[in-house]
Amino acid sequence: MSREYDVVILGGGTGGYVAAIRAAQLGLKTALVEKEKLGGTCLHKGCMPSKALLKSAEVYRTAKDHAEEYGVKTENVTLDFKRVQERKNGIVKQLHQGVQGLMKKGKIDVFEGIGRMLGPSIFSPMPGTISVEMNNGDENEILILKHLILATGSTPKSLPGLEFDEEMIMSSDGALQMEELPKSITIVGGGVIGIEWASMLNDFGVDVTVLEYADRIIPTEDEDISKEMQKLLAKRGINVITSAKVLPETVEKTNGSVTISAEVDGKTEAFTAEKMLVSVGRKANIDDIGLQNTEIEVENGVVKTKSTYQTKESHIYAIGDMIGGLQLAHVASHEGVHAVEHIARIDNEPVNYDHISRCIYSSPEVSSVGITEKQAKDEGYKVKVGKFPFMAIGKSLVNGNSDGFVKIIADAETDDMLGVHMIGENVTELISEAGLAMVLDATPWEVASTIHPHPSLSEVMGEAALAVDKKAIHM
Repeated sequence: MSREYDVVILGGGTGGYVAAIRAAQLGLKTALVEKEKLGGTCLHKGCMPSKALLKSAEVYRTAKDHAEEYGVKTENVTLDFKRVQERKNGIVKQLHQGVQGLMKKGKIDVFEGIGRMLGPSIFSPMPGTISVEMNNGDENEILILKHLILATGSTPKSLPGLEFDEEMIMSSDGALQMEELPKSITIVGGGVIGIEWASMLNDFGVDVTVLEYADRIIPTEDEDISKEMQKLLAKRGINVITSAKVLPETVEKTNGSVTISAEVDGKTEAFTAEKMLVSVGRKANIDDIGLQNTEIEVENGVVKTKSTYQTKESHIYAIGDMIGGLQLAHVASHEGVHAVEHIARIDNEPVNYDHISRCIYSSPEVSSVGITEKQAKDEGYKVKVGKFPFMAIGKSLVNGNSDGFVKIIADAETDDMLGVHMIGENVTELISEAGLAMVLDATPWEVASTIHPHPSLSEVMGEAALAVDKKAIHM
């Protein structure tokens, strides 16, 4: 059966379903094709389930190790990991139902199946018509469209020789489905996902070793943030090894453990644990979607687009993880909205990626917006820097977590803010003030002039802004 639409979206993840909602709001007849469940990786295999587990881990650690610091006596605190997973699954189910409801509200047709682009055919002289292989076994649906948005996302990347079996060698997808916690784990990769899992599993009582190829963990963050994170993870007993070149050919799986060797400081060391988590990035889902039937260009494993998110086929757009860049759910959402508004001929400014906040939901949390101090210097800026510790913020002491700091980088000549970097409690909530300041082109003086409530964690932002010009009050 064939149907006609103004816009068809291939992929029902965060970028895809948000784009569908915006298209429906603009009066465009819209269809969404999803091969698994609406919500995609973020809802089912990434953002939401991992954050639910992180919260349970935080509560467990607080009750077990820190409750008495607050005057609360606890005895025989135990972890029911089955209940932890049930809570996670319940949250995901509720959010999934919410997305399904939004599709019905917007009168968006949802097709559950595998969608592939066709070349020019009897259905359309232009490439991009979608043939949907329906999950329920019905005959293929043919979706004839004026515009197509590709939003197929990404999947965890493995290393040759360390392919996922999701039992001994796991991806982040497989780790979310663990029925029991291991006693020990080796995490290959100290980026965002690797550090979140290291923090979470440590809180659950797992013996964690992180092997990172670069000379520091979370290497895309400011160097001061990386150093602080490594120090605080080590304080919790997490074994972090940097400049570690893992040797996949040495992996050995025996009954109940997995061993791998790595070159560290010119020596080869073996690391053994019950499980291994490989967290070395993600790859775009661009196979088996019919790219060969179009003129769409692929570069370095991702779809190449213009600033409008149009591909070489001007009626076909691409957004989210499959185009590379910042592989974040909120980025995909905004790219989707921009693509739809371009289709609807609404003028909008291109997304400024320097104004997008980035978050790591470990303990402590990390968040940032803009460029790092090193990037600023490499780009020729003369910088001035303000740093202020949470230790000097009263609310941090009240909350019982005073680790970390906020760092603001500004142009010494123009006073423009170039970047804000945070590590500490709840900084993934605090970063939005910094993001707004960047969007509004605020100076540190203007941020410092904002009266922050006392006591609050947000005071750290005002003090860090004052510190840029060496005017911090409480330091």
